[in-house]
Amino acid sequence: MADQIRELADVPQKFIHDGGLFLKRCTKPDKREFIKISQAVGMGFVIMGVIGYVVKLIHIPVNQILVG
Repeated sequence: MADQIRELADVPQKFIHDGGLFLKRCTKPDKREFIKISQAVGMGFVIMGVIGYVVKLIHIPVNQILVG
């Protein structure tokens, strides 16, 4: 019984310890890496916008045919 309680208490301690080690290994991205990530995110926004626009263009005439 005491072992189970000790194991339950060790789980949060191990999580906090692992989280601290992870944060110590993290580094701030340099300018080149930041620009590359920003470009990838921007391209994702553009692609999702184009897909949404195409779906809307297809949806309007189909909806008019079905409703009207």
